[in-house]
Amino acid sequence: MSVGRATAELDRVVHEPARLCVIALLYAVDEADFLYLLRESGLTKGNLSSHLSRLEGSGYVAVTKGFVGKIARTVCRLTPQGRAAFVAYRQRLKVIAGA
Repeated sequence: MSVGRATAELDRVVHEPARLCVIALLYAVDEADFLYLLRESGLTKGNLSSHLSRLEGSGYVAVTKGFVGKIARTVCRLTPQGRAAFVAYRQRLKVIAGA
């Protein structure tokens, strides 16, 4: 695959820096709660929420909302589709970087 083609085929959902950060964080764990992602990503609550919505809408992240006692808890995990998208993204970057 040529560099130009690899660059053109980068997944724009994954390529956005904040979403890439969230996906990379989730790739390393089975699941993570909203507060962990908030702390580790450095994003604001609204920004993180917006990016999680976009990733969920793309089928890359599954979001589960529930309660622990009376405290709301949001848990996120990469879907198999999200894991595959991240692996493909990394492979394309390797092609670009290796050229």
